Amino acid sequence: MPNLPNFDIVALAASAGGLTALIEVLADLPADFRAAIVVVQHLDPRHPSLMAEILSRRTLLKVVQAKAGDELTPGTVYIAPPNNHLLVNSDGTASLSQSEMVHFLRPSADLLFESVAASYKERAIAVVLTGTGSDGAMGVEAIKKMGGTVIVQDDKSAEFPGMPSSAIKTGNVDFILPLTEISLALITLVMSHASLP
Repeated sequence: MPNLPNFDIVALAASAGGLTALIEVLADLPADFRAAIVVVQHLDPRHPSLMAEILSRRTLLKVVQAKAGDELTPGTVYIAPPNNHLLVNSDGTASLSQSEMVHFLRPSADLLFESVAASYKERAIAVVLTGTGSDGAMGVEAIKKMGGTVIVQDDKSAEFPGMPSSAIKTGNVDFILPLTEISLALITLVMSHASLP
């Protein structure tokens, strides 16, 4: 019997400076990565997003703009479309919502993280990358409360440290890592049963 993976989903949140940070994290993940990846990147809602195309050129993983009803598949990256909240359901599907903005944001990392926490509990990893503001901090608390794992980019390597430092201030962070080490941490957590020290 194969061992089931410890983690089934990785939720990444980024804002200002996020595209570069996301490329750095996703570029090093293997094609057979054993978790689905959901991404909230704050984007200008007035323009169509080219993020999926840009990222898919830089990673071995499949990258798509999330659609309602998508079944979250390991090795695939689902990006929240501009002006939509991305949520995950307990049956492993994605849903989109145009419900009101949270902290003036849609998509909101907090809403994504909270839905991931409720649906995946201890099988979830949340990652907070560079960005201004505090989006993600409430969501990090939800992930931790449900037994999930939280990784935050350190202030020094974050182009904009607002989101990472807000997450760190909650006291609910397991790993604070420079950007260059985040993908290795994800591979270690998702691809092996070795626990990090």
